[in-house]
Amino acid sequence: MINGKRIAVVLPAYNAEKTLEATVRELPDLVDIRILVDDHSSDRTVEIAHELNLQLFVHDQNYGYGRNQQTCYREALAAGADVVIMLHPDYQYTPLLVTAMASMVAHDELLEARHFAAACLSTNTSPTAS
Repeated sequence: MINGKRIAVVLPAYNAEKTLEATVRELPDLVDIRILVDDHSSDRTVEIAHELNLQLFVHDQNYGYGRNQQTCYREALAAGADVVIMLHPDYQYTPLLVTAMASMVAHDELLEARHFAAACLSTNTSPTAS
């Protein structure tokens, strides 16, 4: 929980057995809800998710990434999440970034970042422009 808001991490999974455990083990303790949606994997993803005590939802067939995302967000909101962070279980980026991402949303700093970006675009300037 951050700033009184419940934090959910959702993991859209398909054949993620090789990296799932390492990804979940690095999740910060501030995560209140941990959900994995399996898109009909043919490996041990579901078994490993059970072992890791994740809330688990399994599609009855492979619907693809878009449908997996929909299920992730729907189930996170149904579980009472105020902030939802999607984390790919194939370790595309470190789960340690979850704290920073959730904090920006929970403290409404993301809105300020959007205003900064809009201001840079409207003046055709950028902090990285040369």
